[in-house]
Amino acid sequence: MLRVGINGYGTIGKRVADAVRAQPDMEVVGVAKTRPNFEAERAVAKDYPLYAAIEDRVELFDDAGIELAGMVEELVEESDVIVDACPSGVGEQNSELYAEHDTPALYQGGESAEFVDTSFNARSNFADAVDADHVRVVSCNTTGLSRLIAPLGEEYGVEKVRATLVRRGGDPAQSSRGPINDILPDPVTLPSHHGPDVQTIFPDLAIDTLGLKVPATLMHMHSVNVTLEAEPDAAAVRDLLADESRLFVIPERFDIDGAGALKEYAQDAGRPRGDIWENCVWGESVTTEGSDLYLFQAIHQESDVVPENVDAIRAVANAADAAESVATTDDALGMGI
Repeated sequence: MLRVGINGYGTIGKRVADAVRAQPDMEVVGVAKTRPNFEAERAVAKDYPLYAAIEDRVELFDDAGIELAGMVEELVEESDVIVDACPSGVGEQNSELYAEHDTPALYQGGESAEFVDTSFNARSNFADAVDADHVRVVSCNTTGLSRLIAPLGEEYGVEKVRATLVRRGGDPAQSSRGPINDILPDPVTLPSHHGPDVQTIFPDLAIDTLGLKVPATLMHMHSVNVTLEAEPDAAAVRDLLADESRLFVIPERFDIDGAGALKEYAQDAGRPRGDIWENCVWGESVTTEGSDLYLFQAIHQESDVVPENVDAIRAVANAADAAESVATTDDALGMGI
């Protein structure tokens, strides 16, 4: 069993912890928190050993009546792999701690790609992370674009990708985020950071991305145009995408017209927290004009990177190849809606 520690038990960390617990070849050593909030309470209620990330705050946990298993340094020492799910920028600061204990670590997409050995997407470059010490699981949007680009490139070849990303203003619990009543170019300069980030997975890819931020919390929406090196018909592309386990091609008969209906569908399907781990591609949006492909896809920013973190654990531990890991992860999570 791979012993996994999660440093940061927030939006991503708590989801990764549950996903790791579901795997047949992994166990959660514990999770680390900086403060005794409701997520710390829930971690203890779910029998995750809880570690303090900041020594000066141990008394706050004591005052809240929350029992600690120890300090984060002990969690790192006891783990085969650490998943760092701390806020952007903190992971790089923590990397020295992981190196001191010779514990391989995974970081999230908000971290710089410069200090890690490789950026990671299970569908696209699993092998690059095998036996690596520091691996960055790319962001929710980069994950979504990479999952889409990989099969298109393998089947048809990709000449150019153009994507406009309409991004949620914040997650449901992020009351400090915005905009509240506005539509913002984000950034107003081009390209947005997403294109260069995708190039950390596909270094030779020609890609332009534009970003907008809107007053919504549900999901991101991508309008994608890919110029292919072949001229397939739309039906063939739909079939190709439907064969991908982490792409959900929404049937027209489902009458799902947007992110709100997608989230309700996930809840009705019994997904934990209403999570959608897959890209959600509207089947009727898949259109071809010669070598140009057009489609819309929605990305659930809170959860699509969760299976990628699980696969990255196996990669750095050299515990499985890409196909074996993805199949195991998907089966354990009950992927497919």
